[in-house]
Order: sequence, then structure tokens, then C-alpha cells
Amino acid sequence: MHIPENYLSPSTCAVLGAAMLPVWLMAVKKVRQEVPPEKMPLLGIGAALSFLSMMFNIPLPGGTTGHAVGGTLLAVLFGPWSACLAVSLALFVQALFFGDGGILAFGANCFNMAFAMPFAGYAIYKGVLRAFPQRQLLAAGLGSYVGINLAAFFAAIEFGIQPLLFMDGAGHALYAPYPLWVSIPAMMIGHLTIFGLAEVIFTTAVLGYLQKAAPQLAQGKAEKASPAVYGLLALLICGTPLGLLATGTAWGEWDAEELAEQDYLGSALGYVPSGMEDGFSFAALFPDYAIEGMPEIFGYILSAVIGTALLVLLFKLVASFIGHKTNYDAPAHES
Repeated sequence: MHIPENYLSPSTCAVLGAAMLPVWLMAVKKVRQEVPPEKMPLLGIGAALSFLSMMFNIPLPGGTTGHAVGGTLLAVLFGPWSACLAVSLALFVQALFFGDGGILAFGANCFNMAFAMPFAGYAIYKGVLRAFPQRQLLAAGLGSYVGINLAAFFAAIEFGIQPLLFMDGAGHALYAPYPLWVSIPAMMIGHLTIFGLAEVIFTTAVLGYLQKAAPQLAQGKAEKASPAVYGLLALLICGTPLGLLATGTAWGEWDAEELAEQDYLGSALGYVPSGMEDGFSFAALFPDYAIEGMPEIFGYILSAVIGTALLVLLFKLVASFIGHKTNYDAPAHES
């Protein structure tokens, strides 16, 4: 679901980035009001959970892959505004250091996965929880399923409007070449089935574990991470190489050469859209979570460690950057 560089026009990226600016400002304001400084590293650990979940690629018949995101899980644990900030920073680390998602498309990816997903998922979670107060896992599972599918739907629309708006004189798309009638089913089939199920499993498994091992965190009341939380992070980090078992590329995340060979319109596309071929280029330090000179599995694990450490440090910096208020009587959210 990570939109790569040059799949969206610069103007589309600018519009979605501008749409996210007030959201980020409000998220910072809400976090400043509701999250004590000593709790910020815990929010960084939440961002790391999202980061790690996105490293577990899952194959789909036909050669594509997908993954969970954890946006609704973070909204359940910390509230939707905190989740928005946490997932945004996770996406920032992925794009800047690992080339997972485009730099120009950062606003679009955040709109889908850091805004639409946690807020929609949290709304469903709260609605189900009101009807079934003792069914937190059920509520979180349903919320996560709706959240990831809404995010996928928005991504499909963003892909699908590109050939409607941006074509060259020969009738070729300048950016993402597949129209809405291709992009929507291509994105939604996987997310309504396997990837949506993966999001539900990740959300309910982590939340169920925390209910038993760290109940204060599961109730949104913890001030710092317990050994059980660090143990969960370590387990996920060690398990990330399982994501390497999924071969193929997620739909809409091909490089330019792969895209030219796709045949979703009944025959190979046969050309590279010029906006992609001549577009913005950015070289990440560790592209595709690989570290030069290191075996793939160890590179993947080290990338997971680096990403986790960066997110915890970023939230410590965020704590000092945004300052704090002294009134934390009202909880950030209610589980």
C-alpha cells in the first residue's frame, strides 16, 4: 500500500500533502495536551510496532504481496491522534531510510495509512465497544478490518485518477497507468481478503497479548513500557525475515521496468510512463531493508533494529520539541 515515487503526479502529491498539514498540526497539539513527556518513548514503541508489522510481507496468488499496518491497534492503545503521529513517523522512517514509499508521496501515504486508517478503525472500534463493552478484541478486529480497507480504497482512487488527469500526446499515462476500473478491484480484492485478515490477526494478537502481559497498556493507562512490551518488540524483530518468504511486488509498487511488463489490461503495458521515467529520484540508505555486504536475512533484522531505534529516539526528540502541559487529568482516549 506504500505508494512509490512518481506513481502520483507532483500536483496530486502536493494536494494530499497540503491536506495532511492541518492533520499533523492537530495531532501535535493533541499529543502535547494529552500525552505526558515520560510517555512519549512508549508512543515511539507503538510506532515501532507499526513499522515492524509492515515488514511482514504476505503473498497473494498472482505474484503480489501486502502487509498489515497496525494503525487501528495504535489508535486503540493511544488514541487516534497519537496513532496518526506515530504511523506518520513510521512512514517517514520507511521512506527516508529504506525507500519504502516515495518521498514526494509521503503525504499521500500518510493520508491513507496514518489518517484514514486509524480514525476510521477507531470509530468502528468505539461503536462496537459501546454495543459489546466486554468485547475489546472483537471491536478492535472489526475496526482494523475497516481501517485497512478504507486506506486501500483511497490508494486505489489516487492511482486510478492519474491516467484520467495526466496523459501525453500519444495517449499514454504520465504516471500510474491503470484507471479506476482496474485499480479499485486490484487493490481491494487483496485487502478485503488476505491483507484485511492479516491486519485483524496482527491487531487482535498483539492486543490480546498486551491484555495479559501488560494490561495497563492495553487499557491505555501505561506510562512506560514493561519488559513484556520489549519482549514483544524483540520477537517481532527476530521474526521479520519471514517477510522475505513472500516473493513478488505489491500491486502498484513495481519499479519502472516491472511496470512496463504488467498485463492487467490483457496485455503487457509495453511502455514506461514518462513522468515515472524522468521523475524525482531519491536514494535511500538501505533500499528494500537490505544492507550492502550483509546476508539478506541479517540485513532485514538489522533494518528492523535500526527502524525501531530511530522511532523511539524520534519520539524522545518530539517530546522535547513540542513541549508539554501540566494538565493530564483527562485520558487521551477511553478503551
